[in-house]
Amino acid sequence: MVIDFTFGGTLRIPLIQAPMFLASTPELALTCCSKGIMGSFPAHSIRTRELFANWIGQMERGLAEMDNPAPWAVNLVVHSTNDRMEGDLDLCVQHKVPVILSSKGLYPQVFDAIHSYGGVVFHDVASARHAEKAAAAGADALIAVTSGAGGHCGTINPFALVNEIRQVTDKPLILAGSISTGRDILGARALGAELAYMGTRFLATQEAATDARYRDLLVESTAKDVFFSAALDGAPANWMRQSLIDCGVDLDELATTIPGEIMSSGKVRERYSKVKSCGHGVGMIDTIRPAAELCDELIAQYDQARADFLAKRTVEPA
Repeated sequence: MVIDFTFGGTLRIPLIQAPMFLASTPELALTCCSKGIMGSFPAHSIRTRELFANWIGQMERGLAEMDNPAPWAVNLVVHSTNDRMEGDLDLCVQHKVPVILSSKGLYPQVFDAIHSYGGVVFHDVASARHAEKAAAAGADALIAVTSGAGGHCGTINPFALVNEIRQVTDKPLILAGSISTGRDILGARALGAELAYMGTRFLATQEAATDARYRDLLVESTAKDVFFSAALDGAPANWMRQSLIDCGVDLDELATTIPGEIMSSGKVRERYSKVKSCGHGVGMIDTIRPAAELCDELIAQYDQARADFLAKRTVEPA
């Protein structure tokens, strides 16, 4: 399948507002779509299938009132541990969600179901082996999740990961990990990605479902305040250092804890509901503001960065 990554010219800049667990909302996604940025939210952060259906309806009604909006996406956890996977997938097929951002497991039948109505599937990968398997399973594009991304993240530098993926597949790429400005988005394009993936900056918007403490930490923090660990729930992730401390976590102990130990201790669910996450790009946040304002800034930055780059090409010697 050949994908038009401008989506008929509706994407103003090549950017996806990443789905953020317990933080993304239809209001945030709709604002992004209205500005020409792909909006999204994760199905698994919505507590019931009925509420998920309501969110889909809210998206459809909101988009119907817009002129030429950007497409929207839903993140599906495609894994046997997700007992809602089948029902959530059925809803996405029923409502013909245009883009599915899939993560965790690989089930070709899921890709087939999305393709049946003309939808496309972008799948999370964090290594060349992940990419090879996702491409073989039928993913239309690969989301290269690199080190520095918020929440569950990769561990490989973006240059290295993109180069290794390109050794095993030529599938289109979306780059994720510390992308925070319009110039970063252009950098992702220069690296060969069709689109960029940005989450942390959108946490600091009025439309995101972040509480007051979370917002304070986002404004106060820089990259040095991000704590990497796989011990909280068994998967590599970036957490806000101060939120771990607020929850009574001993960081020295966490740094030396084997993931299996903490997972079997019964404390995972309790801690996971309170600990906050962000990516290394958190240092670019200095205030909480409307999502539309952030979108306008990113668009202006991207356009300026592109103009600056093209201008340099005209004066540099061949």
